[in-house]
Amino acid sequence: MPDGDQKIPIKMLNDRLLVKMSKEDGERTSSGGILIPATAQMAKRLAWAEVVALGQNVRSAEVGDKVLFSPDDRYEVEVQGEDYIMLRERDLHAVAAKRIEASTGLYL
Repeated sequence: MPDGDQKIPIKMLNDRLLVKMSKEDGERTSSGGILIPATAQMAKRLAWAEVVALGQNVRSAEVGDKVLFSPDDRYEVEVQGEDYIMLRERDLHAVAAKRIEASTGLYL
């Protein structure tokens, strides 16, 4: 390619989702006010992220939804300097979106 800055489109395949965690989701504050950095390990803590792209076979989520997943099941990828996480649909534990009818009584 003569032009190194040319952008190439990406198509997600099969049941794959590309999600992005917000910067605020990395750090937490304890109930006592102590700042817990994103690098601190917690046993089996699930994380929320926003769907930015998905494959044609994903049925339970749409772009813009928030999804709950285990950080142990993820693959990280960098696209144009931004960090994203690649997941399979089967690795999702929950989907949060305004279009979903409230069935659990829980809200984000």
